[in-house]
Amino acid sequence: MKYRFCGNSGLQLPMISLGMWHNFGDCDKYSTMKDTVWTAFDMGVTHFDLANNYGPLPGSAETNFGRMLADGLHTHRDEIIVSSKAGHLMWDGPYGDGGSRKYMMASINQSLKRTRLEYFDIFYSHRYCPETPLEETVQALIDIVKQGKALYVGLSKYPADVAAEACRLMKEQHVRCLIYQDRYNMLSRKPEESHISFLEKERLGFIAFSPLAQGLLTNRYINGIPEDSRVAKSGVFLHREDITPELVSKLKELDKIAHDRNQSLAQMSLSWLLSKDSVTSVIAGASSSSQLTDSLKAIDNIEFSATELHEIDKIIGIV
Repeated sequence: MKYRFCGNSGLQLPMISLGMWHNFGDCDKYSTMKDTVWTAFDMGVTHFDLANNYGPLPGSAETNFGRMLADGLHTHRDEIIVSSKAGHLMWDGPYGDGGSRKYMMASINQSLKRTRLEYFDIFYSHRYCPETPLEETVQALIDIVKQGKALYVGLSKYPADVAAEACRLMKEQHVRCLIYQDRYNMLSRKPEESHISFLEKERLGFIAFSPLAQGLLTNRYINGIPEDSRVAKSGVFLHREDITPELVSKLKELDKIAHDRNQSLAQMSLSWLLSKDSVTSVIAGASSSSQLTDSLKAIDNIEFSATELHEIDKIIGIV
């Protein structure tokens, strides 16, 4: 594994981190997720990315990770980075969602209890909540650090201008925002519009989630929609109508470039992100240790020629 410094800090993150959004909930087999996490750690993946609502059921990913810590991973606590987040709907009622101090404080206390941890290495505001004054959410993050419940704090899915103001408010109280997290992949380029320049100015780390666009940037949907796929089973974030003939044609062309690089489309998609100087780490999900091992091979080939980059942008329609 190779590591990169996270923004203007002394903290290093692995180039690929293990995300627990899917595959680590109550509906998944514990022995499989444990094997995946142990394999990750053995291969140098030291960062495990959680959130209070990850599951399903919400909270179960944190509970299962806490079980894994109790099963032996706790002996390596000082060798790993554990992050969690709060911001999306977690429980019913007016205090189970958003960015209020009430919700943020209750959330981190619950998350620490589920994971059986004394502190998180990184704790995020999972989304910008326009109904909550920014000062309130930021103050909660500052106090979380000062209370020793997290070593660092980060922001996720914030408008660039709001994130910049949040950073300013934190610095006023001598707490720096460490990292920013957002959706970024070959098909979804929104961070390039304004966030990358903001991150460079503030000297923040950047960690990308959904690097494979919910599985689109794999060969999984090139020849139709498999019955065991996420689209066929649930279709919550990715729907059948999203798999258009035009998109499939683009995926096939991208797959040809990947083949010429001796990579799978999934590996090339991860490598493409890691070729960016602005990207500290990429959050990769995995349903098995073998899938994770396959993804980690992307680190071995992150150099792209100008021709390759141009062809990728041309296929997607950027140029």
